[in-house]
Amino acid sequence: MRIGVIADVHGNLLALRAVLAKLKTLSCDRIVNLGDCLSGPLQAAETADLLIAEDFLTVRGNHDRQLIDRPVDEMGPSDQAAFGQLTEAHLNWLRAMPVEARIGNIYLCHATPRKDSAYLLETVMPETGDVRLATTDEIRTRLLGVPEDVSVVLHGHTHIPRLMSLDGRLLINPGAVGLPAYDATSTALHYMETGSPHARFAVVTRSGTSDHNWEVQFHAIEYEWDAASEIATAGERGDWARALATGYALRTGS
Repeated sequence: MRIGVIADVHGNLLALRAVLAKLKTLSCDRIVNLGDCLSGPLQAAETADLLIAEDFLTVRGNHDRQLIDRPVDEMGPSDQAAFGQLTEAHLNWLRAMPVEARIGNIYLCHATPRKDSAYLLETVMPETGDVRLATTDEIRTRLLGVPEDVSVVLHGHTHIPRLMSLDGRLLINPGAVGLPAYDATSTALHYMETGSPHARFAVVTRSGTSDHNWEVQFHAIEYEWDAASEIATAGERGDWARALATGYALRTGS
């Protein structure tokens, strides 16, 4: 079994098209989507149309939820930008998404099983905003709710490609298709950055018949990121424009 894993498209149609074209060359049995599909100042409606047509197994991310669970004036600017492009059919697609899913002994969620806006493998230090790898005890606590027979956990949310092994399980974050850097204020102001503008995804392959023998390949591919950055600039989002063009978040004075 070979599974293509995408996450955090964030309305970046140009990146999504490039990733799907590459995935078609990799002989995947199926593709799964770990959520946060549309939020941002790019091409939310067109991205939704493409993902709806592809009909991938998709779990709902925190930004997918925020597009349907609150009034527009209570949304953040990235959600507002996407919401203004969406039709009721797009919103109904978001409403129908599950918050978790399984494929055999593979478990899918956006962030953690119990919270769609929490980091699984990273911890933000509240005093400084520094981001460190989570401890094994922190990760075990955040994995509560995952069935015991699961051997692979696929998750996104942080936009940082990551592979960890814990208690006989592989924990895999494929990175973000559509946004390689961002700042956030949960816990403390912090920055998540990959340092390059490439679109990212992963391919997970089971070797033989064992449910515990998996190979993980991370991919980072080129696409028209300058064009995506220009769309963000036209939408008066300099933070997104810098992130898309460079893989670094916009900081004061940068």
